Amino acid sequence: MSKIKKPIIFSDFFTEGQYETEVEMLAVKENAQRLTIGIPKEILISERRVALTPHSIRTLVGYGHNVVVETGAGQMSNFSDHNYSEAGATVSYSKEEVFKSQVLVKIAPPTSEEIDLMKPDQILISPLQLPVLKDDYLTKLKQKRITALAMEYLQSEDGDYPIVKIMSEIAGSCAILTAAEYLNNTREGGRGLLLGGISGVPPAKIVILGAGVVAESAIKVAMGLGASVRVFDNNISKLSRLQNSIGRHLHTSSINPVYLAYQLTSADVLIGAIHSKSGRTPIIVTEEMVSNMKDGAVIIDVSIDQGGCIETSRMTTLEDPSFIRHGVIHYCVPNITSKVSRSASVAISNIITLLLLKMGTNLNFDNVLYNNQGIRHGCYTYKGFVTNEYLGKRFNEKFTSLDLLLTSKL
Repeated sequence: MSKIKKPIIFSDFFTEGQYETEVEMLAVKENAQRLTIGIPKEILISERRVALTPHSIRTLVGYGHNVVVETGAGQMSNFSDHNYSEAGATVSYSKEEVFKSQVLVKIAPPTSEEIDLMKPDQILISPLQLPVLKDDYLTKLKQKRITALAMEYLQSEDGDYPIVKIMSEIAGSCAILTAAEYLNNTREGGRGLLLGGISGVPPAKIVILGAGVVAESAIKVAMGLGASVRVFDNNISKLSRLQNSIGRHLHTSSINPVYLAYQLTSADVLIGAIHSKSGRTPIIVTEEMVSNMKDGAVIIDVSIDQGGCIETSRMTTLEDPSFIRHGVIHYCVPNITSKVSRSASVAISNIITLLLLKMGTNLNFDNVLYNNQGIRHGCYTYKGFVTNEYLGKRFNEKFTSLDLLLTSKL
């Protein structure tokens, strides 16, 4: 008779609860904030873009937000009131009603009269445009305790500036296409040149100042058309990155005044694409250099929104975009992307929509600022305080750190 073995007993520590029904845990979602977003019609004649397109509004409305659009806001970008209404927006004939919205999104900075229509404690999202900023701008925003975000200073998680980057891409393409237009005979002073070369005829020579995103976009279009390109920048790393990005050898140089002046004497097109991180763009091309350029040559100063990098440049508009100085055609429109207003509007709207959706996921906008360093970087006024150090010094206003203000509320 075989001996019966005793069963092996495991510790209750390993077996307890293994075959018991577990309690189901239901996810509890925080209540999202329902925003009222206002899109006013831009009153600047030369501004043809709109901050949000109907496709983006359809997304925002789907998340439960209310969007109020002033009648005619998208007309210059070929978006009708019917398009906005079909997307779920409320089309208003009253500018005052639009300016009552919790969040205002504009493609141009508000004028003094528009700030007067704003309500206390609103959120403003618009460009800052330092060169045309007036002395009373910050004062009025402070008085109304407006939290203002500058589009061009908003950062993504990787530290990039998404709106600046996408507008720079468009500006670079527009600069080359505009230069091609002014080189032909249909414009006053045009030399009758084709930008790209054809069999037996050499191509136009383009000199580009700067090796950033504007330059990269301009080079791709120019080379696609067959033009000869030379790039000048003092940042050798940027020039190297540009070579790798284009994927072929480029004629590049540091900004040497003697060599630059020599190249300009034979240039058909000069594009200024120098960007300054703060303040005015430095003058790279002097008036004497311009006077030695060919008659009928074209200058496109994309840097004009920061003062321009060419001494003879002065700000123009889309209605009167060019002038001739020393026989050279100058095109110095600060919002050059408005020439392709529909494409530019869609590009901006894609980025702003993501920001608005992020704002709507929190019950308090302070939480959005606290948790997103890139959005804090774009905030220059906050509930009666100037939070941008450069603006504080320029307009003699007291500067208060936004990080300090948000931390003090914890």
